[in-house]
Amino acid sequence: MDKTELAKVERYLRRTFSNHSIRVVARPKKTDSAEVYIGEEFIGVLFLDDEEGDRSYNFSMAILDTDLDE
Repeated sequence: MDKTELAKVERYLRRTFSNHSIRVVARPKKTDSAEVYIGEEFIGVLFLDDEEGDRSYNFSMAILDTDLDE
């Protein structure tokens, strides 16, 4: 994913979740995924799926059971 594509996905996530502190950041040495943050907090990974020219993005976010206790 290039910078233009990352910016488009970032705008989409910000608009969808009504949160302007969401950031989509390129991963070093990876071109098929990016890291997603809210502020400085890492929240998940965004994966590019480019199958037969149909591009889609899959967001994966792990929620630890210890985080639910807060």
